[in-house]
Amino acid sequence: MAEFEREIILFENHFWDFYNKLDPKVQDKFDWTISLIERTKIVPKQYFDHLTGTDGLWEIRVKTGNNIYRVFSFFDKGNVIILMNGFQKKTQKTPKKEIKKAETLKKKYHANK
Repeated sequence: MAEFEREIILFENHFWDFYNKLDPKVQDKFDWTISLIERTKIVPKQYFDHLTGTDGLWEIRVKTGNNIYRVFSFFDKGNVIILMNGFQKKTQKTPKKEIKKAETLKKKYHANK
């Protein structure tokens, strides 16, 4: 039986721009979380969850200490996940401008395919 695997693709440089500014400990946690998403068929919601009220946006969720980070993503064909913009979450609600940015990037991705 083949191991389960997803392919993760970065759209433009949005993820790297965010990731490269993070503390190395936070980067390690992102590396671990992304690896989990790549290899686990059913990922626990605390690490990867559909964003309610959006057209197929998902959040990669990382928490270190009291800091919470999110990276938006969406599924393309099959098991391909496209990573987009990330941010540090400072409030309970996900900022609308971050969701709007992710929705715009998703449209751009599909328009350029």
